[in-house]
Amino acid sequence: MALSSRNRRSTIPDIWPGFVDALATLLMVIMFVLTVFVLGQFFLTDMLSSRDQSLARLQSQLTQLSELLALEKQNSADMRLSLSQLSDQLQESTSERDRLALRLSETEGRAGEADRIAKELADAFQTIEADRATIETKLAEVASLQRQIEAMRAERDKLAGDLATKTGQTEKATSELVAAQAQVQLLNDQIAALRQQMARIEEALAASEAKSKEQNVQIVDLGRRLNLALAGKVEELARYRSEFFGRLRDVLGNRSDIRVVGDRFVFQSEVLFPSGAAEMTGPGREQIVRLAATLRDLAAKIPDNINWILRVDGHTDIAPIATAQFPSNWELSTARATSVVKLLIEQGIPPERLAAAGFGEFQPLESGDTPALRARNRRIELKLDQR
Repeated sequence: MALSSRNRRSTIPDIWPGFVDALATLLMVIMFVLTVFVLGQFFLTDMLSSRDQSLARLQSQLTQLSELLALEKQNSADMRLSLSQLSDQLQESTSERDRLALRLSETEGRAGEADRIAKELADAFQTIEADRATIETKLAEVASLQRQIEAMRAERDKLAGDLATKTGQTEKATSELVAAQAQVQLLNDQIAALRQQMARIEEALAASEAKSKEQNVQIVDLGRRLNLALAGKVEELARYRSEFFGRLRDVLGNRSDIRVVGDRFVFQSEVLFPSGAAEMTGPGREQIVRLAATLRDLAAKIPDNINWILRVDGHTDIAPIATAQFPSNWELSTARATSVVKLLIEQGIPPERLAAAGFGEFQPLESGDTPALRARNRRIELKLDQR
């Protein structure tokens, strides 16, 4: 009994490794089966998706074929209708042809009668020709009598018109005489009233002259003061203008295409703009930006009681321009002056201190038509002025 118990215990360790191997093998088989199942499921899903897409494409093609079939049916119905109409027209044409053939046979039967009628007509025409000369003579006599009657009627109408005119003139002269008498009376009344007004005006004028003498003395004194004040303002503005131009010379440099002419600072157009355009170039914008900086510094020094303004004038040469944007040199010169003013406003110059004007080709610096003279006349002028 004890021996059998030992035998059983000794056999258990021998079975366990085999059991573990069997379980491992079974687990691997299950994992393999699951892997195969997952892969099969994936490929099956892909196949079903491809089939659905194919079915959708087939359905779309079927729909298109159905529409084409419907169109073909409609075209077939239209062709049947057209064929029916053509058949009806053919039958009508056949009937018309038969009717015309019948009329042709009737016409041929009447051809002999037509020849007889033509002969009778020829005889009648000969008779008419024979009587035509007599008829023309009678008509000429009738026309002469009608002209005489018309002349007599015109003379009668003229006499009647003269009589009516004389009668109207007599009536008009009578009414004018009555109106003239009334107007003379009205003028007499107005003259009397005017004489009274003149007497009153003379009295007021005498009083006004005495008062005017006193006011003239005051006006002369005020004018003298005003002239002195204006002269002072002009001198002060001229001093600031001279300082402004001096600074501009220092900032812009000594260039032949930027110069001072009288009380104006002149830029040649080529410095700021391309030919025939109003958009400033890059170097031109730099020049105006420098000018704006100088003007800002100077504006801070000008007293508030000096109402100054910077006027920008655009000028062109005599070469005409006619484009969609600039129909003439007026538009080009004004657009260039406005471009300069807009850039000065962007640089902080108050808009109320700026003005833009275009003069076209009508204010040249030089007269003549050479390239050099044209270049001098194409310009932008800046003038510091009092408003």
